[in-house]
Amino acid sequence: MKTTLGFFGAGKMAEGILAAAACQPGFDPQTVLMAEKVPARAKEIAKRCRVRVTPDAKDVARAARVIFLAVRPQDLAALAADVKPFLTAKTLVVSIAAGKSLATLRKLLGRDVRLVRVMPNLALRAREGMCAICPAKNATPADVKRVAKILNGAGRTVVLPEKCFDAVTALSGSGPAFFAFMEQAMAAGGVKLGLPADAARLLAEQTMLGTAAYLRQSGADLETFISGVATPGGTTAAGMDVLRASDFASVVAATLKAASDRSAELGK
Repeated sequence: MKTTLGFFGAGKMAEGILAAAACQPGFDPQTVLMAEKVPARAKEIAKRCRVRVTPDAKDVARAARVIFLAVRPQDLAALAADVKPFLTAKTLVVSIAAGKSLATLRKLLGRDVRLVRVMPNLALRAREGMCAICPAKNATPADVKRVAKILNGAGRTVVLPEKCFDAVTALSGSGPAFFAFMEQAMAAGGVKLGLPADAARLLAEQTMLGTAAYLRQSGADLETFISGVATPGGTTAAGMDVLRASDFASVVAATLKAASDRSAELGK
């Protein structure tokens, strides 16, 4: 069976990318080869996704021309030592290893391999992911187009210079946890007002989902939208008065800066 797509690692993020690839017309899961050392996980993903799985990453390096690098950053050096001899200028490696720069990847994987760095987020698993793409100098426009086509099957993509990746990591990579925290706070506030916990969560979650969908579809200016909902003397205006008088905006900015700074530290 010809291998058209390979994976170093078969974790949850790799599974999300696989789900995106599966949206392509004519996709055949049997053309995918994933390397996974944990037997239980290998068996699970092979059964659920109907892909081929091997415990040896060298099998993927030999067979695939497009490979997603989806191992933990701390496991990257050992993996690279195993697969480097089998990677050539015909190989496109797409790395989602957090904090690992293109320069670091080139040093570990070799000068010839074509590289694209991607910062995805967990929303890929719900087919609403956000991925930033940065190609190395030797990656071709066709490489970028191919990577974007795969990832757009499960969300949106944007091409950005690598200097933006710590900020991307903070905003969209870590962002799902921050949004979940906000939802948790809104739901808890609803419970304090007398709502049942399950109803409060549903109200908060669907409100966030619907608002995001409307803003994307309409392209509305955010401040104009807020002002339109917060009519003078109304309930929303009363709540917005509290938000604007608080440190909410600066706390959010500080949250993103802390995440960005940590991303920069991990990349050293």
